[in-house]
Amino acid sequence: MSQTKKQGSLMIALLPSVILYVSAIVLFALTREDLGGTIHYWEVLVAVAAVISLLSGWGQTYAANRSHLMYLIKQIIHWGLLLGVLYLFQTQGITAALGDQKYTVVLLTLLSMTAIFAGLYIDFKALFFGAFMAICTYLLAAPANVSILEPIGKTLRIADPQTKPLTMIIVMGLIAFVAGALVLISVRGSIMAKRNRA
Repeated sequence: MSQTKKQGSLMIALLPSVILYVSAIVLFALTREDLGGTIHYWEVLVAVAAVISLLSGWGQTYAANRSHLMYLIKQIIHWGLLLGVLYLFQTQGITAALGDQKYTVVLLTLLSMTAIFAGLYIDFKALFFGAFMAICTYLLAAPANVSILEPIGKTLRIADPQTKPLTMIIVMGLIAFVAGALVLISVRGSIMAKRNRA
């Protein structure tokens, strides 16, 4: 395979993650202005994250000699539970009882936890997105507690990180994306090595 084809193939493989992280950062920026006003966009992002997670682990499953059917079943159950809980929230009046602002925080917390658990048990790349979403959720839920950004900013050599939460989220999103991309590149290398042996 030519170098150009490999690079093009890698870019296509990274595109879903780019969409996921860029969408999350844009929604974070919008949600800072209106915590309850972006709830429908976050719900769409949950569905997009579920589809991307479902599709992104096929290579990892192949490289690890695991059953694709079991992978598919685990992913459908895992993300289906989250979507089912959100459906119950809508149909049983829980969303209305909470109000848009609290429901946004609950939704983001559930998305973070679901992505982290998917990363631990199904597809490692999701762990980075889940951790990134957990930080976003914390900053949206407790905007006054930006002191969490101080040690991160110090590590990344960013001055006054508490006054730049959006910049910090962009930087942390980029770091999480790169970490996920490195996992993807590693998996692709394992797949190529496995195909060469076969």
